[in-house]
Amino acid sequence: MKTKITGHDLIALGYRQGKWMKEAIEHINANTLEGEALTSYLEQFKLPDPIELHQKPIEFSINIKAENELEEDNVSKVINSMQTLMKTPTLVDGAIMPDACPAGPDGTIPVGGVAVAKNAIHPGMHSADICCSVMLTDFGKTDPKAVLDAAHSNTHFGPGGRDRNTQFRFPKELLNAFEDNVLLNDKEMVKIARSHLGTQGDGNHFLFVGRSKKTGNTMLVTHHGSRGPGAKLYGKGMKIAERFRRDLSPDTKAQNAWIPFDTEEGQNYWDALQVIREWTKTNHKVIHNAVAETLDIAIENRYWNEHNFVFKDGDLFYHAKGATPLDAKFMPDITGPRLIPLNMSEPVLIVEGATTKTNLGFAPHGAGRNVSRTQHRKSKTGSIMQIFKEETRGLDVRFFSKEIDITELPSAYKNAKAVRAQMNEFGLGNVIDEVMPYGCIMAGDWQKNAPWKKRRDNRKRNKR
Repeated sequence: MKTKITGHDLIALGYRQGKWMKEAIEHINANTLEGEALTSYLEQFKLPDPIELHQKPIEFSINIKAENELEEDNVSKVINSMQTLMKTPTLVDGAIMPDACPAGPDGTIPVGGVAVAKNAIHPGMHSADICCSVMLTDFGKTDPKAVLDAAHSNTHFGPGGRDRNTQFRFPKELLNAFEDNVLLNDKEMVKIARSHLGTQGDGNHFLFVGRSKKTGNTMLVTHHGSRGPGAKLYGKGMKIAERFRRDLSPDTKAQNAWIPFDTEEGQNYWDALQVIREWTKTNHKVIHNAVAETLDIAIENRYWNEHNFVFKDGDLFYHAKGATPLDAKFMPDITGPRLIPLNMSEPVLIVEGATTKTNLGFAPHGAGRNVSRTQHRKSKTGSIMQIFKEETRGLDVRFFSKEIDITELPSAYKNAKAVRAQMNEFGLGNVIDEVMPYGCIMAGDWQKNAPWKKRRDNRKRNKR
């Protein structure tokens, strides 16, 4: 009796393990294939040789320099991580901005990084906060306090979404776009997209009110990403990319896996990214429009830009993780200059700029961090209230959770003047106006009194 073929036999013949094996083994054994017949049948499952990493990192532009000893360690880690990243086989160019800081293990694109890939989309290089972006609305001579108060009554920070009674209307055309894309058309995705509309999340996301240095007009600026819908798409994208990585380039780091654009999966993912982009833009709009309606005031101007996204130019895909696009080719719906926020006590910069060989058409997205949140907390002395009052003097700064988060105060970020100086030095955009700060709203330390913490503390008290 002839011995049956097993998966071990196919692996010994040089085939890589996969879902195809079970059906193939059944077919081979049912038809007692051997010799030339076996080889001919297996030919359809033969994968191309793995794509090797670049032996040397592809060169990239370094638009950053250390201003002090603390920054030397940060800049060194950023450059080392980019050097590892630039060995990824799809990459052809890259750059780092003055606000760059590490964002994961070695080889992970830093915040403030740009990576250019040929015919490939890398979900890990735009991060889970897809289309994190900023929008500005000019409300003319309206009182900034009135705008901040109205915004506070209409926005939403923290985890989760809005209940049914406070949800904004979900545009029909946006719902159709979700339903037409295989990666977005599931009940949970649409449910989250509805409830998260008009929410801003937590972390460094904010709602900022100030006055134009040039006109004196009151301006509202919001900063947030795609919330739950974007996070869910990112998760799906990473799983798809990992399947391709195992077959195409197993030596590529998992965080740098890619989806080939010329595949069905690549087309679907690209289309889904555009829908998430439109959702995020709408998310900004509903908050700004609600403020205008609450105060019954006219909107004089509005513009926005992403700084966490993938931008396509021919067969090149520019992955910007915390980098602001200067070049109009990256934004088909561009209506004005770009926005670069620094910290709550500094102006939001309104900039324009030209593409150069070293900036690749991008500018910084903010001030960035030199140390982690934990390190920053440990570096501060005094009470939380003392630190808060000292760093926000003269400003109307509010935390939605009513709990101060000192890791979002100005001292948590890089020196704003140094970032601006490096923008000038490296040709990363020209400041044409500034929104001088009046006040802002952030999520704050919403976890301090989170339900799970209260339950944990109650359990500890009950055990005593």
